[in-house]
Amino acid sequence: MHETQLRPRFCETDALGHINNASYFVYFEDARLQFFESIGASVEIKDFNIILASAKCDFISQAFYNQVLAVRTGVSKIGNSSCELAHEILDAETGRLIARGKAVIVFFDFDAQKSRPIPEDIRGILEKHLEKTV
Repeated sequence: MHETQLRPRFCETDALGHINNASYFVYFEDARLQFFESIGASVEIKDFNIILASAKCDFISQAFYNQVLAVRTGVSKIGNSSCELAHEILDAETGRLIARGKAVIVFFDFDAQKSRPIPEDIRGILEKHLEKTV
């Protein structure tokens, strides 16, 4: 799985003192972009050809301001024009699971305004990152 680390900012906390639920989706988005960049897919706006079709998060335990978090991303399914990515957020020091999420990514033709098949070169790379236990 691809892994990135982050430290939640104070502005990402809520009145209860823990990380606000909406922030987890931002962390997943950042991790997805880093994952795609790491496999050689362009994340430049002029080349962008993917859209988010679905996003889900299960909140397992709390996270707090300035806590070092590890966000892991792996491929859990590959279809014709879409793939599903699985995310985990862990406490980077203890390994405690904080959240689990999934995102369905669709390869998209913006001119035709419809999905398009996953390019073969990207499909091959995604298959190499397919996780059996995510």
